Amino acid sequence: MTTETELSSVNSILGAIGQSPVSRLYQKDSGELVYINPEISFVHQLLMEVDTDVQNEGWVYNREENYPLIPDVDGYLYVPENVLRMDVSEGQVYRKHDVVKRDGKIYCKTHHTYKFDGQLNFDITWKFPYEDLPSVFKRYITLRASGRAATQLVANPQLVQLLGTQEAQARAACMEYECNQGDHTFFGTPDGTAYRAYQPYRTLMR
Repeated sequence: MTTETELSSVNSILGAIGQSPVSRLYQKDSGELVYINPEISFVHQLLMEVDTDVQNEGWVYNREENYPLIPDVDGYLYVPENVLRMDVSEGQVYRKHDVVKRDGKIYCKTHHTYKFDGQLNFDITWKFPYEDLPSVFKRYITLRASGRAATQLVANPQLVQLLGTQEAQARAACMEYECNQGDHTFFGTPDGTAYRAYQPYRTLMR
């Protein structure tokens, strides 16, 4: 369900600092879309900055392991535009490549080259559009941005403290989402396998 948009989140931030909501973020000026006023521009920029910060942490919805990238005909591996972080899968075990991003391409510091012979698998943290994020993360991002707006625009210590409490509760909801959706296990069971823990009630059913 789409519970929040960039506009609704901006209005939530405005409401948190005692400002009136707006009906749109942009307006046309000489045929170009511009923000309706500088305050909306600042608040929206805060929202987008926090959005990037939160997604950069790497969560179950935007973190992908063993993602294959194949070189082009010239042997170059280009970094997708919406990548926040990436590294060679299990690079700490198999130290064949030590890669970094340079000029939009993957550069191997081990072999001092931009060119690769074949497919490489990467652990990637993606950046997705705001509307595509799970609801709990949009709420967390909104409250976190509200705290920054209260600090920079209002400078009200009591308001910042209240928003900080709400932000901590939203963070806890994100951690609950991460634990539920991540299917994490203490035993480190790899993908594509099955394991059922001991369940005492099954013994009683016999």
